[in-house]
Amino acid sequence: MSGSHTTPEQLDQLRPIAKAFAAADAAITAPGQPFELEDVVVRGHNYRAFKKRPTSLLDILRTSTKFGDRPSIIQSDDRLYTFEQFPAAVASLAAGLQSRGVGKGDRVAIFASNSADWLLTYWATVSIGAVNVAMNGWWTPTEAGHAIELTAPALLFGDDKRLARISGSVRASGLPVIDFDSDEFRALRDFDRHASLPDGSALNEDDDAMLLFTSGTTGRPKAAALTHRSIVAFAMMQGVIMQRGLRMADREPSGPTCRLAVFPLFHVSGLSTTVSSLMTGDTTVWLLGRFEPNKVLDLTQRYDIRAWSGTITHVFRMLDEPSLNEFDVTKIMNIGIGGSATSPEVVRRTEAKFPHLSGTFSSGYGSTESGGLISWAPNVMLRIAPNCVGTALPSIEMKIVDEAGNTLPDGSEGYVCARSVLVMREYWNHPQANADAFLPGHWLRTGDFGYIHDGLLFIASRTRDMILRGGENIYPFEIENRIEEHPEVDEVAVVGVDHDTLGQEVRAIVVVHPGATITESDVRAWCAETLSSYKIPAYVEITERPLPRNPTGKIMKHVLAADTPAESTFVSDEDNN
Repeated sequence: MSGSHTTPEQLDQLRPIAKAFAAADAAITAPGQPFELEDVVVRGHNYRAFKKRPTSLLDILRTSTKFGDRPSIIQSDDRLYTFEQFPAAVASLAAGLQSRGVGKGDRVAIFASNSADWLLTYWATVSIGAVNVAMNGWWTPTEAGHAIELTAPALLFGDDKRLARISGSVRASGLPVIDFDSDEFRALRDFDRHASLPDGSALNEDDDAMLLFTSGTTGRPKAAALTHRSIVAFAMMQGVIMQRGLRMADREPSGPTCRLAVFPLFHVSGLSTTVSSLMTGDTTVWLLGRFEPNKVLDLTQRYDIRAWSGTITHVFRMLDEPSLNEFDVTKIMNIGIGGSATSPEVVRRTEAKFPHLSGTFSSGYGSTESGGLISWAPNVMLRIAPNCVGTALPSIEMKIVDEAGNTLPDGSEGYVCARSVLVMREYWNHPQANADAFLPGHWLRTGDFGYIHDGLLFIASRTRDMILRGGENIYPFEIENRIEEHPEVDEVAVVGVDHDTLGQEVRAIVVVHPGATITESDVRAWCAETLSSYKIPAYVEITERPLPRNPTGKIMKHVLAADTPAESTFVSDEDNN
């Protein structure tokens, strides 16, 4: 099936941008440049990789001292480490871990909310060659128990709230547990304040550094094993994106800045924040506790934060905060939206509130399994075609395959696959999942459905989200984007509903602004203006309750799909044929 829903006019507008990408990438990765590429062999496979790269996360930590007494990590309760102090604190805790018998390859789990202690424990773990197990702080005792059983950690760190959630089962198992709020942890953190960082001689680029769990919307969460090489490449790719954007805008880099950090550290976006900031010298201000927009504004004033980041949920909450009207929005020089797809509506509303940032928004495409990134699209691309996620970033390969794994020609829809040194090594201790996830040559099946035109990747849908109605493939994002354009709509999710004869029907859960007057019929009429009749939702549910989202901001469609919708009396046009 061809990708005919991208028009020739759209492609004509996108091709010059793709050409500009290619020119920028060629300059960025040329011999002698910071992002010069070379050929490498990893586990028997040939890849392209950055030549001038740190060979471990420890290298990044060690060289971060060059930023001196500039603040590195600030908690919202004013606890602070400079770039000189943080590696020294990590060295002390690393020595403490080694005194407890933790060594290379051992797993060290963290079950806690974001904090400086979470960061210290992470960096101490990877510095000695151990593997961080980043447990989702929202997990139930059953989910947490599964992660512990799967990864068999040598130690479990956590905070009071989460350890209380699992105290009975974990302590009964004999797993050593250390509470961040205890004297035991403070003694371990201050084990040797004169300790030096490990020399790194035992570390290899392809050693596992971190186990990050997938969202788990189907079945139990799986742990993606990311190596030092993968995480270093992911952090360096942030620099490539910045350089690509600067070259296309003909601007110079502005130097280190102060950034708000709200992504959970058990998510790939949180990982990006802590690693890339140590490479760039950016100060990160970590918000403790619940996300409260007025608290963010206070922190922004107090620490002169110039860059915000967050999920769509975070951004919408900031936009809806009344006190933002009294805030000097020109102080904010960048707003990054991650964790899930960046919808046209969130860009439109953000640009309306921050007009000086108009045209600066972009969207990175990737997943935990892909090591965080595959491609990147600036706002100009998203405006032309919201389903375009740009061209592959330097050193990353992508292709479209059919059900049997055969590569499809340009313009044909199929399954999106990617290959690079960023891609996870494997799903930890899950042979069947690995067999399903990888094609020969360590090509990753992303789980997305799309097509490639002239090097540009277009995402049709998550494979599991696609709705098959009467033989027609329906991509929820297309309907969601249309409904979100309605001025009375806050957010929307579209899922499939089983149907006896059609296979599935379209169901839209529409969250409206307080006091909205829009009706089910209005929603359908709005869709009918731009969408084919078979895409018009048969079921429309209007509510003021926010959609269920996981900690990374992704809508939990499996929760919505499990609800039984009210009976529909709507009949679409082609049902009358």
